[in-house]
Amino acid sequence: MEDVAKETSAEAQEPVQEKNDNTNAAAGEEANTPQDAQSTKPADEAAAWKDKYLRSLADYDNLKKRTAREREETFRIAAADVLKDVTGTADTLARALDGADMENAFVKGVALIYDGLMKALARHGATPLATVGEPFNPEFHQAMTTIPSADVPEGNVVAEMQRGWMLNGKLLREAQVVVSAGAPEVPAEEPAKEEGAANG
Repeated sequence: MEDVAKETSAEAQEPVQEKNDNTNAAAGEEANTPQDAQSTKPADEAAAWKDKYLRSLADYDNLKKRTAREREETFRIAAADVLKDVTGTADTLARALDGADMENAFVKGVALIYDGLMKALARHGATPLATVGEPFNPEFHQAMTTIPSADVPEGNVVAEMQRGWMLNGKLLREAQVVVSAGAPEVPAEEPAKEEGAANG
């Protein structure tokens, strides 16, 4: 009887022990899950902050470049306005020297001033536009009139009324020019009056 009771008691204890083992395993799994999540979360946050940092750095770099371009463009426009007025003065001096007596002391002084002004303009990127003899280009030339010319081909510039200027490779002021209409037409010869009178 005692042996039977012991066996019954042992069998009853086995399910309890197995239940306790399953409970402990489940508890262990639940304990590990939050820890893994906590270990992953800082890595994700670090990656997100790094991405934000890189984006901010790129935005700041773009802002610096855009600001530099805008500042350069502002200076260029301001310089263009000033140089456009100065080139007008240079053109006036050039017209005054055209055909003047270069042996005259006063004229020589004006010529020196003109040369210095042209060098100063060149240092700032302003150069006169070559026109006479060149094909007419509406991007750089303003045609004031056309005249027949036996020496200059049709469509080319015969004369310059106002000089054009370039500033750092861009048009500062277009040139006012006279364009060739080609060789003048030769009128047809009229029959001799004598011949007409004889026939009459």
